[in-house]
Amino acid sequence: MNNASRSAARIRLGTRNSPLAMAQAIETRQRLCAAHGWAEDAVELVPVLASGDKVLDRPLAEIGGKALWTKELDQWLAEGRIDAAVHSAKDVETIRPDVFHFAAFLPRADRRDALVGAASIAAIPRGAVVGTSAPRRAAQLLNLRPDCRVVTFRGNVATRLGKLAAGEADVTFLAAAGLERLGQSEVGSPLDAADWIPAAAQGVIALECRADDAGATAALAALDHAGTRAELEAERALLAALGGTCHSPVAVLCQPGGAGLVMRAALFSPDGTQRIEGETDFAEGDHAPVRALAADLLGRAAPGIAAHFGGSRTGG
Repeated sequence: MNNASRSAARIRLGTRNSPLAMAQAIETRQRLCAAHGWAEDAVELVPVLASGDKVLDRPLAEIGGKALWTKELDQWLAEGRIDAAVHSAKDVETIRPDVFHFAAFLPRADRRDALVGAASIAAIPRGAVVGTSAPRRAAQLLNLRPDCRVVTFRGNVATRLGKLAAGEADVTFLAAAGLERLGQSEVGSPLDAADWIPAAAQGVIALECRADDAGATAALAALDHAGTRAELEAERALLAALGGTCHSPVAVLCQPGGAGLVMRAALFSPDGTQRIEGETDFAEGDHAPVRALAADLLGRAAPGIAAHFGGSRTGG
């Protein structure tokens, strides 16, 4: 964009209206302005209240799944009220409307979960109450620590930390990347991803726009991080092949290695009593081995696991 038009340039970024979502939108604005030489006011941040932020007393999977994080942003994007949406990639459904596309994934931040209230899984007191609404976190915790009890914990970071301080649970989990973006890394203890497998797409900011909007696509594409995109597309391919939903406890770790990328995935029964896992390595962009891993996992899954996969392909 040349200097003459720069003063009139404006891209409207839609974002959820939580402190973390706003921090992610601010980071995106900073990166856009740096990449294009724009003044800060060339990028407008448009907060949108998401349905997922309105109902906090029930697990997300019971009230509509991941679509509750995206439907308002989708509507505003489709109507042209915003030019792009800033998402936590972990919160975006596996299958998206064809009218949208991911123009960029920002470089992946810390992919690990952070434990708040104890230094490690082993250090959680016996019989502790653990607050989480994520099926993956609950099932993985119960698999490792069946003595613990899980209670539903939803809300933004401050809300969940407040519930913890109020004694509603002894420990909880938060994304290490979220704490870092909020300047609160000291709050939690990051868990080694080799021992505690994180969520697919965790730690990544995704920028989505209308597929036919060449201007927004070009502006956002300048921020795309190729290595992160390769990991994300592989992780999302696994979720699609598993046919999971928001009820499906699945953990995924995909990192550089082997032929290009190495993926380790684990499926759980919701109560944590059953666990299977597998691993594959593959070239970036070649998702056939990823689909084969999904088929292998589903083929080995006991009924307690299989009942939560292989159905809906919306990703929750």
